[in-house]
Amino acid sequence: MKILIIGGGGREHTLCWKLSQNPKVKKIFCAPGNAGTAELGENVPIDAEDIPALLKFAKKEQIYLTIVGPEAPLVNGIVDEFEKANLRIFGPKKAAAMLEGSKAFCKEIMISAGVPTAEYVEITSLKQVDSVLKKFDKAAVKADGLAAGKGVLLCNSKEEIKKALQKILRDKAFGSAGNKVVVEEMLAGEEASILGFCDGKNVKIMVSSQDHKRALDDDEGLNTGGMGAYSPAPVVNGLEERIQKEIMQPMVDEMQKRGTPYKGILYAGLMINNSEIKVIEFNARFGDPECQCVLPRMKTDLVDVIEACIDGTLDKIDLQWKKESACCVVLASGGYPGDYKKEEVIVGLENAKSFDNVLVFHAGTKSQDGKVVTNGGRVLGIVGLGSDIKGAIDAAYLGVSQINFNRMHFRTDIGKRALDR
Repeated sequence: MKILIIGGGGREHTLCWKLSQNPKVKKIFCAPGNAGTAELGENVPIDAEDIPALLKFAKKEQIYLTIVGPEAPLVNGIVDEFEKANLRIFGPKKAAAMLEGSKAFCKEIMISAGVPTAEYVEITSLKQVDSVLKKFDKAAVKADGLAAGKGVLLCNSKEEIKKALQKILRDKAFGSAGNKVVVEEMLAGEEASILGFCDGKNVKIMVSSQDHKRALDDDEGLNTGGMGAYSPAPVVNGLEERIQKEIMQPMVDEMQKRGTPYKGILYAGLMINNSEIKVIEFNARFGDPECQCVLPRMKTDLVDVIEACIDGTLDKIDLQWKKESACCVVLASGGYPGDYKKEEVIVGLENAKSFDNVLVFHAGTKSQDGKVVTNGGRVLGIVGLGSDIKGAIDAAYLGVSQINFNRMHFRTDIGKRALDR
């Protein structure tokens, strides 16, 4: 079995690592991949958004199964194109991936499905700002389209809301992704992520996790793609059945009712306030870095689950999980999510990997002159495994302590909320 994984981040390295454990998998290609995926398979120098080139490659190499990591190719219709060519591919089609491609569309689906979410308004012009300020004192201001996880501005006053709207609509901080803006009430509580496997009609949720979006300790600094995560998230304990029944299944049912069945990964970003659960957003793929925490805890073979999603037989799968906890700490380039330098030499990778309870997943890396160097904002995800959250956190930071590169930056408080509980 030949598999093609599309993408080049930490999520894709984690997928390579998990899929390589299946003896039926003979070869893995990753496009474009990174220094970590190159150790498990073959990197292909094709951009993740170059759908014609990816399709041509999959036909030429007779790829049995393609798995899409990032959201952009999904929103651009890669699944539709591969299916037209009778190729097996895992992910939602373009119409279904719009749950992530448009925040306004996602809100419409949630309301139609009866899924609890924040109150909101949509605007496309600065002329509408006054009406927004009448409605909200505090708000989450979101670019409607894809902005690589950075298109959300959290505003604690009317003045901040006004500045955020100017930044998106007038200054085009997120380009065309901000042609429409969704402004919603600021929800109180604690965030958590629940990912589900979907086959168009059934959904099976994975173990819970919690991401850390802000760049600095104590949730200070700018929003990022994610600075670390842990699993399980204690804030979710005991709520799993409700999340399945009140949130995940209604979304899958609504999409099927509209003639756009949802197959792939459905990722719910939740806000939990005591027993109240509201959805912040849905994404159409594995979270990054949530994937790095969740997949190491998965007992069931990933190839079998993905095949069941494609074939509509997910109800036959017994999804099983390990009891252990996991924590992922992201090592980023100094300056991220702003400007940063590339091609800094990374030392200590082998030392970190020498511990039985530490996994090293590459993100923004590449091989150069026999060395591994930085090649992005988020460089590595160091995952610690333990019998409880504290053990997992300790193992992750033990791995972190072995690694260094110039201006390496990371948060020192990943998992603190879990310990506080």
